[in-house]
Amino acid sequence: MNKRNILYGVLVCVSILFILYALLDNFIIDPGAEGFLSHKTGLKREIHLPAWLSVMRIHVAFACIAMAAGLVNFSKRIFQKSRKFHRINGYLYMVSVLLVVITSGYMAPYATGGKVTSMTFNALNLIWLFITVTALVQIKKKRVIRHRNWMIRSYAFCFTNLLIHLITSVLQQGFGLEYALSYTVGVYGAIVLLLIVPNILIKTMGISRKITVEL
Repeated sequence: MNKRNILYGVLVCVSILFILYALLDNFIIDPGAEGFLSHKTGLKREIHLPAWLSVMRIHVAFACIAMAAGLVNFSKRIFQKSRKFHRINGYLYMVSVLLVVITSGYMAPYATGGKVTSMTFNALNLIWLFITVTALVQIKKKRVIRHRNWMIRSYAFCFTNLLIHLITSVLQQGFGLEYALSYTVGVYGAIVLLLIVPNILIKTMGISRKITVEL
């Protein structure tokens, strides 16, 4: 088994576990997001809870769809078996990313940490959208290797929430920082990792083999 297959296997496990956790936590365990909202203090805008929860659920649902769709499209077996499905599923991924970005834009002003964090979320959303559109442009020009590389960069952003909460937990529980500060640092740290790690993976995998595809 080569390193790409090992990496994909790990990606499958992590993605499935995270999707299940996100769905269970947001729709069954804590549908009112009471745990998450309890950390939001000093907000300049009052949260209209019913609307915020509705947007949050749409956000989570399409984030999970984007993660699942992207995961499926990285499967070499599925790509070779049905390129039409790969293309349709790719559009599903891009629509899901767009909806995640739009809903995130609505929730950004209420982000834990205030304006500094909300502005960073907006920047993150614009970067993700730019990278995803770039991936689409590359495949339209039949630059398959570049398309795949940009999709790797785009898919990394599906793990934004996971990285933010991982960094937040380490800083809060491991170093004793208050939650709001830990969360803010987590957002900035996640952006750095999301921009660096995919490029390391691309170089490590050495994607240089020419791929042909009928569009």
